[in-house]
Amino acid sequence: GARQQTELCNESLMLEKLPACGKSFEEMMKKVDSKKWCNLTEFIMYYDNFTQCTEREANNASCFWPNPLAEGFITGIHKQFFSNCTSEKVHWEDPPDEILITLILIPVTLTCAMITLVVWCSKRSDIL
Repeated sequence: GARQQTELCNESLMLEKLPACGKSFEEMMKKVDSKKWCNLTEFIMYYDNFTQCTEREANNASCFWPNPLAEGFITGIHKQFFSNCTSEKVHWEDPPDEILITLILIPVTLTCAMITLVVWCSKRSDIL
């Protein structure tokens, strides 16, 4: 998409061709259960094809990609397929008590052991 542009962007040609990319993406998305539309791993290849198609059509019309018109079209596709995909806040939970106690006791025990070792070594400075 970063090639030297010798012609002016033909926006009307690009806007005429982009819907074919959207139609193709729509056909591919029919293969995916709509309950899985928020799981990118279910349709990543289809979305990649859609993105490449919009880039190709923009370049064929001597337009940079992305550009405001192409972005508007892509946003429309996102609204059509992904409007119900909201990022839910993660509900953090404490680990079970056994794990929590272990995670607390290990550093406390190591700290006590290191302090004991330092004190013991400092009292035996004659050997070092």
